[in-house]
Amino acid sequence: MMSFFEPYSLSEVLLFLFKGLGVTMMIALLSILFSFLFGTILGVARYSSKGILGKLAAVYIDCVRNIPLLLFILSFRLMFPSYVFGYKIPYKPVVSAILAMTVFTSAMVAEIIRGGLNSIPKGQWEAATSQGFTFAGTMVHIILPQALKKILVPMMGQFVTCIKDTSFCQVVGISELMLNATIVMGKFRYASQVIVLYSLVALIYYLVNISVLHLSKKIKF
Repeated sequence: MMSFFEPYSLSEVLLFLFKGLGVTMMIALLSILFSFLFGTILGVARYSSKGILGKLAAVYIDCVRNIPLLLFILSFRLMFPSYVFGYKIPYKPVVSAILAMTVFTSAMVAEIIRGGLNSIPKGQWEAATSQGFTFAGTMVHIILPQALKKILVPMMGQFVTCIKDTSFCQVVGISELMLNATIVMGKFRYASQVIVLYSLVALIYYLVNISVLHLSKKIKF
């Protein structure tokens, strides 16, 4: 019996797509992790608005937020060195894509963090100061924990955006979900095959992202 996805079978198409999904999730998860760490530092620096660090954070955030992600992905792919201290960088396209997405997403995370910090009443700072807390101690033990509760929903929304943005990585030849779908499509002869294939890809993205959003509702601080 002839397969709808001729010259491939359904199992071959699904297997190839899920291999791409694995690469997509690896890039997304590492980018999200690094972006959260770096973005938190940027957000705190931007919130404090004190000294050179606050000004540098503001410049970084404003510049990055107004440049397309695709430009970062292309630039990092072309300019990222193949060797560092004499050692060859493994999986250079993937590493450069993770760095590019981290640079971009960190700026978005920083603004979310700053918004959460701004939502904390000033009285919290005054109470902490009266108890002898330093700026760093107040931020780590009192302000940030409260801010994280307030920013959970927008933060998870940004992480979902990060997962979808991995589709831009296909332009530098990374075999993520969208590129694998495009490779499969290259052998198709009928428009109906393309429509079903991309509908299947859309369903995969939807199920992954809706699972992330559902998980965010279960997280409690």
